[in-house]
Amino acid sequence: MSKIKDRLDEEVLKRDLSDEISYDKPDPLLVAQRHNDEYIALICALFAYGNVQAIIKFLDSLDFSLLEKDDEAIRSALSGHYYRFQNAEDIAEFFILLKNLKKADSLEEHFLRGYVSQHSVVDGVYSVINAMREETNYESQGFNFLIGKSSHKTKGASALKRWMMFLRWMVREDNLDMGLWKRVDKKDLLMPLDTHTFNVSHRLKLLKRKTCDLEAVIELTKKLKTFDKNDPIKYDFALYRLGQEKIL
Repeated sequence: MSKIKDRLDEEVLKRDLSDEISYDKPDPLLVAQRHNDEYIALICALFAYGNVQAIIKFLDSLDFSLLEKDDEAIRSALSGHYYRFQNAEDIAEFFILLKNLKKADSLEEHFLRGYVSQHSVVDGVYSVINAMREETNYESQGFNFLIGKSSHKTKGASALKRWMMFLRWMVREDNLDMGLWKRVDKKDLLMPLDTHTFNVSHRLKLLKRKTCDLEAVIELTKKLKTFDKNDPIKYDFALYRLGQEKIL
């Protein structure tokens, strides 16, 4: 296992460069970095599913200044937009929801209400999701998929991949991650577990669980804490790229 740690540490250093993310090597963080704003970063993270080129194309088509506009202006501007499971109405209602949430408080404050008592990032995410649910009565299959739902279990519960990726961007600070949040400890972060990371982690024997759920996220994070107890999620981007680029 020490050889795997050494290889991953080497990969982390190699990937921690500003030009590791570009239109030639796309990642939704590319768009989030450009704006350096927590609400815009959340939009980038929650739409980060599917083909990465399609994700970037969609994010580049969005006018994020709409978060400051009235509801009708938002609906009008987004009437021709859609992305995979989300139609124009889903996207407009999502922007309206975030606009109203932003008026009430920062995303970090919404997150901290769930996080602070147990230093649980899962509880923090659920706190934001619940605040979203309280802010809108709108529901659809695409909208529900986009923001997710809270749960009282780990086995079979969503891995919350896009949310955990968003937290990595917000909490960690290096040449990739933005570090906009200062009151959440990076040692509490959990792995954003997608197909690439899940498969690579199995090949490296970092993960035994066969289901890509929240329990697998916790298992993998515990293993990575044996490599770096204070910053286990620094390995996320390296593991992801190893899978995406088919190095492993």
